[in-house]
Amino acid sequence: MEFGLVGKPNVGKSTFFAAATLVDAEIASYPFTTIDANRGVTYVRSECPHVELGKPCDPVNSKCDDGTRMIPVQAIDVAGLVAGAHKGRGRGNQFLDDLRQASVLVHVVDASGETDGEGNLVGVGEHDPREDVAFLENEVSFWIKGILDRGWDKVSKQIALTGARTEAALQDRLAGLGVTLADMYHVLGALDLPEKVTDWTDDHLMELAREVRKVSKPILIAANKADKAPPDMLQSLQDMDDEMVIPTSAECELALRRASKAGFIEYHPGEADFTIKDPSAMSAAQVRGLESIRTCMASMGGTGVQRVIEKAVFDLLDSIVVYPVEDETHWASKKGHLLPDAYLVRRGTTARDLAYIIHTEFGDKFIRAVNARTHRVVGADHELQHKDVVKIVWGG
Repeated sequence: MEFGLVGKPNVGKSTFFAAATLVDAEIASYPFTTIDANRGVTYVRSECPHVELGKPCDPVNSKCDDGTRMIPVQAIDVAGLVAGAHKGRGRGNQFLDDLRQASVLVHVVDASGETDGEGNLVGVGEHDPREDVAFLENEVSFWIKGILDRGWDKVSKQIALTGARTEAALQDRLAGLGVTLADMYHVLGALDLPEKVTDWTDDHLMELAREVRKVSKPILIAANKADKAPPDMLQSLQDMDDEMVIPTSAECELALRRASKAGFIEYHPGEADFTIKDPSAMSAAQVRGLESIRTCMASMGGTGVQRVIEKAVFDLLDSIVVYPVEDETHWASKKGHLLPDAYLVRRGTTARDLAYIIHTEFGDKFIRAVNARTHRVVGADHELQHKDVVKIVWGG
């Protein structure tokens, strides 16, 4: 599971990426600071089931922070996008190619309005960030349409002549973007396109591309630099879709995570406050800086960065966390690790699906699964629920 950080140059994408992953990325106030994509790992939080047992867990593929399981998620920060990227302008071709396998896009927008459409610094409030939201959606949609356009006359005639399922033929063309057959059934079911694909016009293909974008590359808006944004400008962004626009300050989050790593503060990402451990161990300027961040957090309810990550993973991707174990009685692996692994899966994932995620052989030789909480045997098609602890039985 991977989310892509997207946006025009100089809006704080690399700062957001560094804050989320603590991977060093070049950060500077000029366009195209990021040339090659940066990759790293961030985390989403979920209550760890070990709390129910009253015993400490022994995680292997994730970590646990005082009862909160931190599950890893891949993140990619790509080169800044400018208008015309789908035609190769700027770093457009590379930018879009880097996003092929991203399951969800986090669009980092400069909510302060201090960067123009090209990513150049202007005065605060001089650029309307709502324009950036529309332009990025258009660029990604045009990119998808460009893939559909290639040899479309030949493909559409082949579908008509062979009687092939339209959904399957389109999914085959878009599989490189992570589009599934289920996605294509959803997309075509939502549109009123001509029955014969040979009758589809350029406008129909554009309509199709926009719907594919919504399903396969959903976008969440990180309204960055919210602490500097004019209130009416930030509100205008949130009015576009309050659920999908989250105010953030990546700069504050990065400062907090670095201070926490250095041992100056106690801070858990996603919380609305932090504790300075020993003010005497810091300079007066450092303390003032942290108190300034505290004031910012109080007005926003936190920095917003962790909220964005978790909103993208849990809400837009409709993910749940499940815990496979080998010993359903003690919720442990054969080696005795208590709740060793936590997996993020899409809601609707079945017991057999989980078996395949763990190992192909487990899926091929699936016999049954056991719900470790209830000790109830469940079948291959049983849909897993959030925080399920499950044993997969396989063999033969």
